[in-house]
Amino acid sequence: MDAMIRQRIRGLRLARGWSLDALAARCFLSPSTLSRIETGHRRIALDQLVPIARALGTTLDQLVESADDEDVVIRPQPEHTPGVTTWLLSRDRALPGVTVAKMRITPDRPTTADQLGVHPGRDWFTVLSGTARLHLGERTLLVQAGEAAEFSTMVPHAIGAHGGPVEILTIFDRDGERAHLHGPDSGPHPHP
Repeated sequence: MDAMIRQRIRGLRLARGWSLDALAARCFLSPSTLSRIETGHRRIALDQLVPIARALGTTLDQLVESADDEDVVIRPQPEHTPGVTTWLLSRDRALPGVTVAKMRITPDRPTTADQLGVHPGRDWFTVLSGTARLHLGERTLLVQAGEAAEFSTMVPHAIGAHGGPVEILTIFDRDGERAHLHGPDSGPHPHP
């Protein structure tokens, strides 16, 4: 576990392009102490990890979380509603406030003007196969395979299939997940 934490500290420091001196100054440690922590020549103390994590823009939990192989592979279970199958591709703790999902939408899913949803935030999706029909306010946009769309969700919106099934990969913030995947009955919401 210590070796993994040391690698994470070093990796995050290097990813930011920081020298030992730069990180040491941000977390109020000496560069030699930080070097010994990264190389394993000094025990890691909790009172050192907290400022290191803060300086690196992460949390203590993320810095020390287990790297079990069990946490690597996600085996999503499909959830079905009329015209939509959804697979959740992220864990609750993976990306704070973000949910990743794959959706398969068929043409028999109704997307009429009275089914357009509104909620705070932004939605993003990319089309894996087929063509998506994005109802966005008064506009209807066709999004082809390989294209992506990002939009304010304060504009009434719904995604449907055009000319056959469409598969999309989508990222929701907290508000989007609540609106799209959790309705009052805890089932998927009528509009993605």
